[in-house]
Amino acid sequence: MDSHQVDDCLRRIGAERPQQPTGRALRELHLRHLQSVPFENLSIHLDEEILLEEEWLLDKVTGRGRGGFCYELNGLFGELLTALGYGVELLAARVYDDKGRLGIPYDHLALRVRTVEGDTWIADVGFGAHSHYPLSYAERAEQVDPGGVFRVAEAGPDAAGVPGGGSAGAGDLDVLRDGRPQYRLETRPRVLGDFVAGAWWHRTSPLSHFTQSLVCSRVTEDGGRITLSGRVLKTTAADGKRETRELETDEEVLTVYRERFGIELDRVPTVRNRNPTP
Repeated sequence: MDSHQVDDCLRRIGAERPQQPTGRALRELHLRHLQSVPFENLSIHLDEEILLEEEWLLDKVTGRGRGGFCYELNGLFGELLTALGYGVELLAARVYDDKGRLGIPYDHLALRVRTVEGDTWIADVGFGAHSHYPLSYAERAEQVDPGGVFRVAEAGPDAAGVPGGGSAGAGDLDVLRDGRPQYRLETRPRVLGDFVAGAWWHRTSPLSHFTQSLVCSRVTEDGGRITLSGRVLKTTAADGKRETRELETDEEVLTVYRERFGIELDRVPTVRNRNPTP
């Protein structure tokens, strides 16, 4: 990523170029990304191509003003942080479902980031509703964040509190939110190309939750969250107060995409996979 592309990325998230790759600057970049770039899976339902390549991701996120899912958002955010002088490694994770079962290998992509102070953080701008700020990689106590109370634990049924949660590799970590495991993080560094198969599965498999539903979501400037799921608009304030509204017309849906998420569409996306196989 060259200097002009860095400037484009920073402009996209409304952030200034940090003078040094500090922890404080990382927190600011992380939050501004979550507020500016939606977590969305619209490409899957608009028959758009998804490529895990830097130039393609730059065009989608900074050129076309779109968002994406974890491989796209964290992949490009990792490139930006690297260009700004941070030490960045891509980590693979498997996401827990509602029954405590782990997903496929390369189910999720998160970032391990090292700052100029020597501290190491888990940065993740591609998980939807998650922490607003990076989580300390080494801390095992609870970490209070506007997005919830998080904990990074040594992986395993006892550590995670999830009997039958799946075998853990050496050094694996479980990331928990409000006491519930979100994903199991492998600690071996990966490259973006390693996630191509996972991205393909999530955009094509009838078992993937991304093919079964539409989502477009971001953190709001007041610390809440706004989410458009199909035609259902959900707004959650920082104090937890929620409002839900059904959008009746295509024009209303397109207006919300444009005005609340900055996404210009010429048609309303619809879910392609309505009958997932068991």
